[in-house]
Amino acid sequence: MIAAALSAATVAVNDETGTIVPRIDVGEWINSFVDWLTTSFTGFFDAIKNLLEGAYDGVDWLFSTPPFWVVAVVLALLATWAKTWRLGLTVLVGFVIIAGVDQWDNAMDSLSLVLVSAVIALVIAIPVGIWAARNDHVSRAVRPVLDFLQTMPAFVYLIPTVVIFLTGDVPGIVATVLFALAPGVRFTELGIRQVDSEVVEAGRAFGATDRRILRQIQIPLALPTIMAGVNQVIMLSLSMVVVAGMVGAGGLGADVVAALQQIDIALGFEAGLSVVILAIFLDRVTSALAGRAPVSRALAKVRA
Repeated sequence: MIAAALSAATVAVNDETGTIVPRIDVGEWINSFVDWLTTSFTGFFDAIKNLLEGAYDGVDWLFSTPPFWVVAVVLALLATWAKTWRLGLTVLVGFVIIAGVDQWDNAMDSLSLVLVSAVIALVIAIPVGIWAARNDHVSRAVRPVLDFLQTMPAFVYLIPTVVIFLTGDVPGIVATVLFALAPGVRFTELGIRQVDSEVVEAGRAFGATDRRILRQIQIPLALPTIMAGVNQVIMLSLSMVVVAGMVGAGGLGADVVAALQQIDIALGFEAGLSVVILAIFLDRVTSALAGRAPVSRALAKVRA
């Protein structure tokens, strides 16, 4: 079988040594597979596109409709509740700077893309991580897929998504979900596997079912690690959303791409500064929420 495949492959010559090397047309196979997907599942992809567009438009409307100072104050209060008033004040000043450089609408577009992409990624990643933590066969099967997703260059994700969904916000969301998915799975599996086996056995000794042990013992005790994964998913989503500006996704990424094409240093700096402020807000708030994980309450339930 291998010999037949090699004989059917295109022959390529190494210019340095003159050695004939069989070429394996993996790229052509992937191209044919994507073409088959687009022609065979057009209705399915159209439904996904409409669903993602509706979710993004709804979240973007929520952030873009009120006056900027209302959204800025609400997000600053969220940062204050999550950590301290100093973080809330820093966030408020940062959002005022974003509005001052006329990037508020773009920043809210990017924030909406990040939130939609991160929520979808986490809805997929956390159950898969739990499944992998409870089943070694699933863990071994998922690991190479996660390695592939994490090592593939970010720009490569944009190519098939543009072919399937054309340009706009939807290919950016799909590419971002694929790019940010892996840490959520890995951290969830790691957190649950690190739960003390004696605590789990104590729950079983008192007659708790596997589902109850997962819900009331393993997930609460693993929550700090899971939240660290949430933080990584959100930060990777933000970085990919900026790259997605190359395929027509709105937000700050579009200005970054425009600044690069026009060699506009001022526009590039203003858009980049806005990305940094969003990153600080998302990182500090999610990190602070991880520190508020109810570990003590979980231990109290175990003792009870």
